Amino acid sequence: MKKINTRLLSWLIALFWLASCDSGFDEMNINPIALTAVEPSYQLNTAIVASTPGYGNLSYETTIVKQMITPFSGQGSAANFNQDNRNVAAGNWNAYYPNIIRELVDVIAKTKDNPDRSNLYNMARIWKAYSFMVLTDTYGDIPYTQAGKSYLEGVIAPVYDTQESIYTDILTELETASAGLNAAKPKVANDVLYDGDIVRWKRLGYSLLLRAAMRLSKVNPTKAGEYVAKAVAGGVMQSNDDNAVIRHTANFSNPVGSQLNGGQSAFFYLADDFVSFLSKTNDPRLASIAVRYVGATSGAQQVESRANRSPGVQIGAPLGYDNTTISAAVTASKLASLWDYSQLDRTRMAALLAPSFLVTYAQTQLLLAEAVVRKWTTGDAATLYANGIRAHMRQLALYGASTAIAEPAITTYVQANPLVAGKELEQINTQYWVASFLIGPETWANFRRSGFPVLTPNPYPGSDLKTEPFIRRLTYTDAELNVNKINVEQAIARQGPNLLDTRVWWDKK
Repeated sequence: MKKINTRLLSWLIALFWLASCDSGFDEMNINPIALTAVEPSYQLNTAIVASTPGYGNLSYETTIVKQMITPFSGQGSAANFNQDNRNVAAGNWNAYYPNIIRELVDVIAKTKDNPDRSNLYNMARIWKAYSFMVLTDTYGDIPYTQAGKSYLEGVIAPVYDTQESIYTDILTELETASAGLNAAKPKVANDVLYDGDIVRWKRLGYSLLLRAAMRLSKVNPTKAGEYVAKAVAGGVMQSNDDNAVIRHTANFSNPVGSQLNGGQSAFFYLADDFVSFLSKTNDPRLASIAVRYVGATSGAQQVESRANRSPGVQIGAPLGYDNTTISAAVTASKLASLWDYSQLDRTRMAALLAPSFLVTYAQTQLLLAEAVVRKWTTGDAATLYANGIRAHMRQLALYGASTAIAEPAITTYVQANPLVAGKELEQINTQYWVASFLIGPETWANFRRSGFPVLTPNPYPGSDLKTEPFIRRLTYTDAELNVNKINVEQAIARQGPNLLDTRVWWDKK
């Protein structure tokens, strides 16, 4: 017994010694230069930069609206064949929820009760509204009120809100956040869009309010008109200086440029509908956008010595084919091969350091033109329409001197293509289609909302579409169907089948 007690005493002494020696170990194991908190203004910048459209922009949105196309099948099969590729369709979901939304929700939580950071708080609210517009326009009913709260509140299976309720809140958020910006409050320095310029942030907020209001043009025109009036009263973008644009660097290259200057360089082509429209109207933008590697019989032959940027030689690739069935179309166009079709110029508009436009003055002017036609605001629709065209053409100069369009060419085009009575909605929204080129989520959303431009459906025979001629939404991710099954199934039961054909709330026939 004595031997046992002695042993027990020895253990207790050892444990006491270890506990005493452990004092201070926590401090010793902390990296003295590691971040313990993240500055919320940096989080806002991270969210904005991450919003730049990427690979899904090429595979779905720009292809649905017949601006881009790839005839190649495999892992990238998507809108080129009207197919539901869940890996690609998840692009916006996976880009926004784990990163952009999480950062913005955190910024808002950190700043909402701090009067000195009210501008940062309202800027984050504006960009959160922008981000959720992209998400809900893509998928329909989505997590909104509980989104991004897994860390803050432990919500790991968020409920899905209806798109109608989401838009109701987005309109309120944009109105109040824009009004809440105050130039007399401390400046948010070094924000990637406007370097803390509150006047331009206000214009962005109200321009997004105009955009969100116009989404309701079919489902609630009264409310749409009400919020258009609020946006105009608040003050929307006044020039291209107000554009929300990401200026890429070597540290963060243009995502589309990265795709088209890497292994995908020979895969994507300008669609015939887009090239034909620009050609038929003698649009000087075609010379800024397109290049054709004349006579190329392989991707390896798409070299600068074959490059021809003249509008007269550009030939867009037709939809409805894959790389094994397109040969007849190639022959009919008298081309050497499918590699001979026109492409987005990856040395200019799709360069690694090319800017990415997200919200623009050109878009805003065109939306105002439509609002005037619908009698939701005052003004001259023809002037606003012409302003939108001019603004987009001038905007191209930011890609570099070789894409800049001379003022006489702009004037000639505008004078040759005036707004015509009875055709206003078609003309305005067709120009919106051109002015939103490479901003895929917005181009696709406005195409569904307005019904313009008038496009023929993709006739590919292997389509997953059942009832619609065009893809109306993208499907929920397989991950959500596994880990958040109950909430997803409730959304599907309410909204409609989880198919490419199902229309979102505001997309009415």
